[in-house]
Amino acid sequence: MDNVTIIPGADDARVADWLEARLCAALAQTRGPVVMTIPGGATPFPILARLDPNELQWDRIVVWPGDDRTVPEDHPASNVGRIRAALEPLGATVVALAEGAEPPHFALTWLGMGSDGHIASLFPNTDPRLDDPVTVRRLVPDPLPPEAPFARLSLTIPALLNSDAVVFVIRGEDKRVIFDAALAGENDFPVARFLGAARQPVTCFA
Repeated sequence: MDNVTIIPGADDARVADWLEARLCAALAQTRGPVVMTIPGGATPFPILARLDPNELQWDRIVVWPGDDRTVPEDHPASNVGRIRAALEPLGATVVALAEGAEPPHFALTWLGMGSDGHIASLFPNTDPRLDDPVTVRRLVPDPLPPEAPFARLSLTIPALLNSDAVVFVIRGEDKRVIFDAALAGENDFPVARFLGAARQPVTCFA
């Protein structure tokens, strides 16, 4: 796929620099807000901590979690709670996921990927569809991840694809093997379905 660029060996600082450059460019192209999605899990928060608080017009940036666990925002497993703590002090607006929500067009969709090929909370057992008629779904992974055994809310593939650009940040050689196989069409994991439908630029830090 000629729309995919893989950047191996990038540390958190390099990813943060890339994000700042991408968001600065998006802000320069509009007078309105710039909207992005951010994944949960452990990977994004050290990267967010490296963003320069003075580099971006944070009061014009709106952030949606790509997925969340169905727990209160003050629960340690809440993605939106952690994103609020990281970005609202900078001035960003953070939107909680809800069933029936209609996410806007994103300037950037930021995704992680699990070792089972899931993206957001679109796990293999949920059979995510490219033609899903809704943008936010309540889902239950099977099996439930032991580190986060909760039902989820997740943006669907059409909602995640409604974006100017996509960035993946994945860690570990095992995940890189899965990502490369998905890119080659050698599996039918959720990440493969997403990549097969993506037409915008996709950058993968792996």
